[in-house]
Amino acid sequence: MPHPVADILTITLNPALDMSTAVDAVRADEKLRCDAPVLDPGGGGINVARAICRTGGAATALVALAGFRGQQMAALLKDEGVPTIAFSLPGETRLSLAVSDRKAGTQYRFVMPGPVWTDNDLAALTEQLQQVIAPGMHVVLSGSQPPGVPVGFSKTLAEITRSKEAILTLDTSGAALTVQTTEDGAAPDILRLDGAESEALAGRSFSSLQDVAGFARAVVDKGFAGSVILALGAEGSILAAENTVLHAVTPPVPVVSKVGAGDSFVGVFTMARATGADWPDALRHGTAAASAAVMSPATELCRDSDLRALLPKVKITRL
Repeated sequence: MPHPVADILTITLNPALDMSTAVDAVRADEKLRCDAPVLDPGGGGINVARAICRTGGAATALVALAGFRGQQMAALLKDEGVPTIAFSLPGETRLSLAVSDRKAGTQYRFVMPGPVWTDNDLAALTEQLQQVIAPGMHVVLSGSQPPGVPVGFSKTLAEITRSKEAILTLDTSGAALTVQTTEDGAAPDILRLDGAESEALAGRSFSSLQDVAGFARAVVDKGFAGSVILALGAEGSILAAENTVLHAVTPPVPVVSKVGAGDSFVGVFTMARATGADWPDALRHGTAAASAAVMSPATELCRDSDLRALLPKVKITRL
């Protein structure tokens, strides 16, 4: 892949400091002696930037940080070599705790609440984005939205990126995704969603790849996105863009953890587009990255060696 020639900015409004540990067994009303905890910076945009940096690219992560855990998050990103722009908030960055039960082979996940945003916070963020986003920049908004941020924020961001002649990729879910695909307003250049989300929006189940492709094409035709990527898990991904509809899939790979596959896809796909790749080549890179990610523990995202090994094995079909 060529050396990056365009800036990539990822945006994470609701990050979490991920703490993971394990015990022999989880039992109620007992003091449980845990293994030494592992700390990782978590959040969609953060993981997109980490995936880019781990596979030879460069990206800056704009992250909303608050309190002591926000300082820990910034230190962890610095240790990983991920350039960071901090958007400061009052309160405390949320904590996500994962505890594995070795005996049962299960995991318990506890996610704490983060800061509640105010109108002043949102205005300050909008002003900062106006200053940071530059022409030609690839901007990625990924992850959940914190309380207090309007569900239509992605349309506000799309207006900013359009005015700055930047390229916006949106990877969101829930009410924010519904607003983006049902209401008027500025649209992202690239919208990514998974099969369950797309079926919920369509109000029906898809029966074939052609059915999925038809839905993706309809979202583009209605003007809700310049292009659409539908993630289908082990069946790969479908991309609908302009007059092109493509399906990409890798051969089956050993699955260690499915967490991080989507962020790895978005990161490597965006890096490919930023370095001049056409749609098929970018889709090839993203699909290989998603498969590489499931081969490693979630905190590792995709390994560069696995990505390179899978690239020539990706099958691209025009639908």
